[in-house]
Amino acid sequence: MPLAHLPATGRPGRPPGRAGRTAGRRPAAALVCALAAVAALAAAPPTHAATGPAAAATAAKTTAADEASPVEVSVNAGVGLGTIDKAAFGVNHALWDSHMNDPEVTGLLEEAGVGVMRYPGGSYGDIYHWKDHSAPGGYVAPGTTFDEFMGSVRAAGSQPMIIANYGTGSPQEAADWVRYANVTRGYGAKYWEIGNEIYGNGHYGSGWEADDHPDKSPREYARNVLSYARAMKAVDPTIKIGAVLTTPGDWPDGITGPDDTADWNHTVLSAVAGTIDFAIVHSYPGGATADEALDRTARLPGQLREVRRQIDRYAGERSSKIGIALTEVNSNVQMNSRPNGLFAADTYMTALENGVFNVDWWNVHNGPTKVETVDGDTDFNDFGLLSSGGCVGEVCQPAVNTPFHPYFGIKSLTELGRPGDTMVAASTDSDQVSAHAVHRADGTLSVMLINKDPLNARTADIGYAGYTPTAQSPVVHRYGRGDSDVTRVAATAGSGQVLPPYSITTITVAPHAAAASLGAPGAPKTTAVDNSTATVSWTAPAHGEAVRYEVYERLGTNAQLLATSTSTSATLHNLPPGSEHTVNVLARDADGRLSRPSEPLTFATTAPRDSSCLVTYRVDSGWGSGFVATVTVSNVGDAPVNGWTLDFTWPSTGQSVQSSWNANVTGSGTRVHVTDNGANAELAPRGGTTATFGFVGANDGANPVPTTFTLNGTVCRTS
Repeated sequence: MPLAHLPATGRPGRPPGRAGRTAGRRPAAALVCALAAVAALAAAPPTHAATGPAAAATAAKTTAADEASPVEVSVNAGVGLGTIDKAAFGVNHALWDSHMNDPEVTGLLEEAGVGVMRYPGGSYGDIYHWKDHSAPGGYVAPGTTFDEFMGSVRAAGSQPMIIANYGTGSPQEAADWVRYANVTRGYGAKYWEIGNEIYGNGHYGSGWEADDHPDKSPREYARNVLSYARAMKAVDPTIKIGAVLTTPGDWPDGITGPDDTADWNHTVLSAVAGTIDFAIVHSYPGGATADEALDRTARLPGQLREVRRQIDRYAGERSSKIGIALTEVNSNVQMNSRPNGLFAADTYMTALENGVFNVDWWNVHNGPTKVETVDGDTDFNDFGLLSSGGCVGEVCQPAVNTPFHPYFGIKSLTELGRPGDTMVAASTDSDQVSAHAVHRADGTLSVMLINKDPLNARTADIGYAGYTPTAQSPVVHRYGRGDSDVTRVAATAGSGQVLPPYSITTITVAPHAAAASLGAPGAPKTTAVDNSTATVSWTAPAHGEAVRYEVYERLGTNAQLLATSTSTSATLHNLPPGSEHTVNVLARDADGRLSRPSEPLTFATTAPRDSSCLVTYRVDSGWGSGFVATVTVSNVGDAPVNGWTLDFTWPSTGQSVQSSWNANVTGSGTRVHVTDNGANAELAPRGGTTATFGFVGANDGANPVPTTFTLNGTVCRTS
């Protein structure tokens, strides 16, 4: 993305107007901003002061009310959310950054556990020509060639995420890059994206992404993805190819462009799901403040689940082979602030717990745009993790490469878990404290608690299921006010751990007893699913001998036993029609000890095939935050229906009905109740007549299709 410093409606990498929020400037204006920011970069070492008295004072500031109503934290080590991938923790680098390859930067990223570095920088990916290291229309800083970048990647023990030029490049140029990287130089570059945010090429009215193709439609992008994949994998068949998708609930999700038959995601996936290895989404939740963006992290699980539903729909049995990468994320507001540091930690883990294998922060260096005060600190609205050393008027940033709060938010994750560790379910009873937990490979269990309250300390009481910690004092790390780094602190004496305001606290406990003598079962998969049963199978643990397997369904941080088996498969019975379920498989050894949970599996039962009613639900149009839908109800039974009610439940809490026609539609929470309007009350048998109604809906986040409709108490078939 060209380095533009944007107002609150935009972000670096494109003219303002991203996601159709405002009318955009032309790229030339963005480039002026880019050059001004680049000129502000200057070299200087970061500062790392010791924890001071302010930190101790903050940790001790716990009111009587806090102590009287502690935060209840639930952790269940038997509910697995997946394994942390080697590519999990990533960042974006950009060609305009002359400090990209500073040894100091490489060291800081290595300390923060960064395992992926994305190159050549957002929208720059669609104007960059690697052979001559040029980006026509943009600025290329010295010392940023691909080989120099790879030197830093290797020095940090990381790996690259490379954007192949779709906008102004060709499949042959991309294939030549693969050959140079992996055959000539032996870099082993695994992940290759085909373009950046190509849906921003003007096809939907807002354009910031370079795209020279005369046809800018999603079907043309899909056709070219297949061409790129063929050419690139002919050189190195081991590489992974990623295709660009829109984020559900964010512009232009749901919009059908001129002469298109479907929106971006459905058009692209219907063509490429048999070829690609991962799907690419970006997230900039925004809001008036970083606190608002931090609250919007709650939208992310639904958005990512909808991406997976879409992949499932078009990839079928191949779906499990297609990963999801969140290759750009930032709050888009008050970016250097302490709450944005909390946002970074919370968002990385939320994404990883919900099926993403890679998250990349936007970006390492960027530049200041405006000055304001947030939580007593000067915030420069700079997307960078590290200072660029620039100024706004007479107010200047700290020395170049000084870490901002989001850097320490990401670094805090190194105390929670590492690649190969198992994420497990954790929750709290407070909307001001979020929880993440990891069962580590060494047997210890770490719990990260993020106190989003800027005013009040809280005391956390942690309850463990499926894990018994020792009585010895836990190891505690914290990043809060007064801390200049992620700092080890003493555990709070007595009951509960104090969580200072605006802080990240990680508590690590050791197991009371030896772990099971066997590994986790392999990832389960469905072999048969109907409206009330599902058969799942898995592979035996890689080591140890299991005497029994147990299949558990995740219910928040609780788990419900669905089936046991002495073989590596089981049939799950009495499941509601059209319902979604997430399960883990655990193995039990001869001593009765349970293994770690398998990778999670989410599946949905089908609607009944022999119902006396049929419902068709169709989204006619959408605009990211709203939509128009049409529902048709048919009586396919043998008896007439005179007067009807239809009930369904929204899959997402952000969905609602705003207005309707041809029926009486009311809603309460996620439940929707519909009655006939009198004129369409009679439904003749065997599909003789139908009732059709419509409504305008709103969606804050994803807009998944409801799966279960009940007509006069009967669960209907769906179409």
